[in-house]
Amino acid sequence: MLPAVLLIISAVAFRIIAALAITSGTTSLSNFAPMAAIALCSAAYFPRRYRFAVPIIALLISDAVVNAYYGFPFFSPFVMSHYVGFALVGCLGLLLRNRLTLRNVLAGSVAASLIFYAVTNTTSWIFDPGYVKTLAGFVQAQTVGLPVYGGTTPTWMFLRNSLLSDLLFSALFVGCMKLGRSSTRLAASEPLPRAI
Repeated sequence: MLPAVLLIISAVAFRIIAALAITSGTTSLSNFAPMAAIALCSAAYFPRRYRFAVPIIALLISDAVVNAYYGFPFFSPFVMSHYVGFALVGCLGLLLRNRLTLRNVLAGSVAASLIFYAVTNTTSWIFDPGYVKTLAGFVQAQTVGLPVYGGTTPTWMFLRNSLLSDLLFSALFVGCMKLGRSSTRLAASEPLPRAI
């Protein structure tokens, strides 16, 4: 339970700090967050009761803070698309459960980034009135975004940052899991001290 709580606290803190840094003009952190990696790896590694609870709790807490800060409504298609995207990423993590190698998890991270990007940008194309509802509008949503945002952060940068953060945080997650398991095995294999 303690690793799950620490993971939630770390993810929430990182996402909030990154969101606040973006408002100070640091757009290089846009979409650089551990949330998709946590959704993927929690489903792949954690016991049944924590698989989806850990990423959902982390997302709910960080959304409450970030959405309040930016004045976003919590129940909007744009916010809900995050939950749909992370649920799909979690399902991908379930498919990895019996094939847990670093290579498979990193490949899953790339797929997770693409899934999340496609879900959220397609939702923006459908619901944002700034996009024309044509193939050209869809391509615009997937590449440069709306001109009002494109001057600071085109949408392809969100994909780039998602890929980088998902790969980094998934690799860290796998490394921590391996380290935790090896130290548990090492502690179990040490002989008990003799009583005097």
